[in-house]
Amino acid sequence: MNVGSDDGKDKDKDKDKSKIVIFLGPSLSRDKARSILVDAEYKPPARKGDLLKVASNANVIIGLIDGVFLQDYPPTPIEVYTAIARGAKVFGAASIGALRAVELERLGMKGIGTIFRLYKQGKIEGDDEVAVTFDSNDYSLHSEALIDIRYTLYHAYKAGVISNDTRRRLVSIAKGIYFPYRTYDAVISKAREKGISNGELSALESYIISNKRSLKEEDSIKLLRFLTKYTNNKI
Repeated sequence: MNVGSDDGKDKDKDKDKSKIVIFLGPSLSRDKARSILVDAEYKPPARKGDLLKVASNANVIIGLIDGVFLQDYPPTPIEVYTAIARGAKVFGAASIGALRAVELERLGMKGIGTIFRLYKQGKIEGDDEVAVTFDSNDYSLHSEALIDIRYTLYHAYKAGVISNDTRRRLVSIAKGIYFPYRTYDAVISKAREKGISNGELSALESYIISNKRSLKEEDSIKLLRFLTKYTNNKI
């Protein structure tokens, strides 16, 4: 029985195993993330230079979800490309990750989820759709992403809470609010000023309490599930 050769194989497996690094902030809670992808290192929303620090190890898988917008500079396209050129496998979704994946798909970055697809198809444009402000300690939101407001309003319309015309008008109002101040309260307040049906708005306020949706969260989950399968050689 050759015990030494088995130990050598185990060491080789550990050496070959890719390190997984996820840049995650307000799009998904750490507890939910870890329940899906346990074997990963979770880092705060990415800032300029963060990906290059991680990509100093070529045998790394990077899941880029959140980055900073207002607080600092996010990773640039050239930074993400440089990480790929060094050998890192980079996947993006939900927020800055979806934006960079569209920009760099032909250069090796892979995008995951609906937001990535909407950007790629030109149905949404600009970082204004996904940008939010948040608490730097617990990542609680100070504002809402426009894409998530669109998503919640669409479901409110499908549920018969608001009309399609009201949905469209509310999206227009939300888009006109600078992203650090974009909240449901701000949108509904401006809607009342514009004379939109108070009955519908009151019904929407009640609906949002327990039915608010986040496409950014759903896409973050899709990315983590994808990486779970990817690292287990299931895809």
